[in-house]
Amino acid sequence: LISHGFVWASIDRIDTYDVWNPQLIDQPLDILFALDQLASNPPEELAGMIDAQHAGATGYSFDGTNALFLGGTRIDPEFYLAQCSTADATAEAILSTFPSRYQCPAGGEWLESAAQAHEAITDSEDGLWQPLTDARIRAVMPLAGEGWLLFGDRGLAAVDRPTLLIVATQDELYAENALIYELLGTPDKALISFVGPGHMMVYDPEMVARMAHFAVAFFGYHLQGREELAQYFSEDFVGQHDDLAWGVYEGE
Repeated sequence: LISHGFVWASIDRIDTYDVWNPQLIDQPLDILFALDQLASNPPEELAGMIDAQHAGATGYSFDGTNALFLGGTRIDPEFYLAQCSTADATAEAILSTFPSRYQCPAGGEWLESAAQAHEAITDSEDGLWQPLTDARIRAVMPLAGEGWLLFGDRGLAAVDRPTLLIVATQDELYAENALIYELLGTPDKALISFVGPGHMMVYDPEMVARMAHFAVAFFGYHLQGREELAQYFSEDFVGQHDDLAWGVYEGE
């Protein structure tokens, strides 16, 4: 991405968590703080080089969830707590891929402590928490993330900017990513399925290079205005590769 004219910024010491907890809210807020710092107080050697008005967000796994937040998703606390107490069939299928203690620790009581810490975020007229994003973030690319249980249908419908999801078909999170994709509110959305690998493809240099290809094309188109790059993350391009699938992969 840097070699294609982007400035890349990331947050040190952000890491995954054993169970869902207030870090789910704190991490996207940290990223927004970093964006503010880059815009108002850029590193001296990058002065005049950062276009903070055209930012994107991407991340893998737990950081893919951060990217979903930054795309405009909103927490639906009533939906989340209901699923943690009496999950329906869809939630049961998703919870079966990870222990319920991971996504619903102590019945989701962590949500109350997060609400107390972030009162400005929890106050709304529709029952959904406020989005954790910024108008300067123009496009997002969540990679193998999660969060349907937290956002629900209404929270995912709030996504309002171009979104490209990538996930491997043998990833335990695949079914959830397919559901998230279907529920995203933005009309400018795409899902590219990597056929065959699992969640740990992020450690495979070849798979990382392919994800980087799509990141350059997607963000180059949406953030840099390079219209010629649209073809490189298109349905036609994906269709030229046997180990890629456009949209939800139905298998053979």
